[in-house]
Amino acid sequence: MHAIQNGIEVLRQEMAVVLSSTILRLIVAAILGGIIGLERELHHKPAGLRTNMFICFGAAMFTVLSDELAAGFGGDHTRIAAQIIPGIGFIGAGSILHSRGSVSGLTTAATLFVVASIGMAAGGGLYLTAIFATGVILIALALLGSMEKSFELKFVRMNYEVTGDNTEVILSELNRILDELGKTILDVRAASGGGQSRVEFSVDGSKHEQQKVNRLLRQSSQFHSVSPLGGEEHE
Repeated sequence: MHAIQNGIEVLRQEMAVVLSSTILRLIVAAILGGIIGLERELHHKPAGLRTNMFICFGAAMFTVLSDELAAGFGGDHTRIAAQIIPGIGFIGAGSILHSRGSVSGLTTAATLFVVASIGMAAGGGLYLTAIFATGVILIALALLGSMEKSFELKFVRMNYEVTGDNTEVILSELNRILDELGKTILDVRAASGGGQSRVEFSVDGSKHEQQKVNRLLRQSSQFHSVSPLGGEEHE
């Protein structure tokens, strides 16, 4: 009877160690993924707090399960964890948008990929590695993003609206101006009414190039009015 009680006590202690270790790994993964997600959320990116936290937590969970299930039932300890990479690749591909030669969402996809690796590190008990990687990502997102803005390396898709007497004349003049700058007119929408035509369109370019576009549009005598409608940065 005493031997049975001792056996139960040893099993209980081992279970407590396993559970505490597993919970700690999952908590660390959730915190690190949440920190990166918060940075993305503050910059109004598509994959924000919850997305990054869930991906990091899920990657850690699958890594833990891969090891525990293999230990309990036999098999390759990395089999389940190995499927995280193609799974995250599928999610990342869904965050990349392609439209008329313009690609956006690459930074979001790359961030999700690295966040999953942080979750795998936390799930494997490599806490220092996971924390270091989180710090590197945060520095890269903040510092390199600021440098891109300072040197005007980021492309912006700016939307414009111009009005004139005739839609064909407006489009012809737009093509002439943009060809001069080596740019292509995108997302064209035209409407007529009230004795004049209105054309909305988009142009990709750096901040300096957008200033040139805006200046040349305003210098043209073919347009009654020129109105920038705002823009969106490419990742």
